[in-house]
Amino acid sequence: MLIDSHAHLDDRRFDNDRDMLIKNLKNNGIEMVINIGADLQSSIASVSLTEKYDNIYAAVGIHPHSAKEMDNSTIEILRAFAKRGKVVAIGEIGLDFYYDNSPRDIQRKWFREQINLAKEVDLPVVIHTRDAAEETFNILKEAQDGTLRGVLHCYSGSAEMAAEYIKMGFYISLAGPVTFKNARVSREVAKVVPLDKLLVETDCPYLTPEPYRGKRNEPIFVKYVAGTIAEAKGISFEELAKATNRNTKELFKIR
Repeated sequence: MLIDSHAHLDDRRFDNDRDMLIKNLKNNGIEMVINIGADLQSSIASVSLTEKYDNIYAAVGIHPHSAKEMDNSTIEILRAFAKRGKVVAIGEIGLDFYYDNSPRDIQRKWFREQINLAKEVDLPVVIHTRDAAEETFNILKEAQDGTLRGVLHCYSGSAEMAAEYIKMGFYISLAGPVTFKNARVSREVAKVVPLDKLLVETDCPYLTPEPYRGKRNEPIFVKYVAGTIAEAKGISFEELAKATNRNTKELFKIR
């Protein structure tokens, strides 16, 4: 059994088969899924999924793409959601300087505000970063006072930076790109990150791993991510699954 630590099952691409897919997860080797918010609508949808299905947990937060839509009332809504028992993280939050869908100063402001919220409510953060590696790291380092914990989702940075994140107490999560033929850096990260600091994810419906690249991604495909990582580390699939499950439950405080 595996845990998909980052999915977007509220996405419209699951509208036709969402219920069947979720009900069949355990039969397909998936113990549970953490469904991740990216704006208010998807955060609300994620919470709704937790209320309908025992094997779904939620993160609530505003992705940097939607940071321009935030105000203080948004933080209040997230704070209220954070009190729900199956809301286990604030995210995904961070910086995205590739698309720049929100002005960079606005991204920085609300990234910091959501980090502060996570510390206040004692939840981990789920971090998105694209073309902003150094600045994301610096903001998290500045905020780390011994209480901040979290995961770098779909990690695409260097092995050296991953090591620095681990020193700060963060986990590293790998997704479908680690299976791609040209993913030398990602497989190096998989190889060197300590087993007790690794998570696996799909980020579905995006980033479908080989051999299904180009099709809709879904939680059952996390086994290909796990298999690639196990191979890179020279360990069994079972050992990798046991460790990443344990890490996910520890980070998100799921019993």
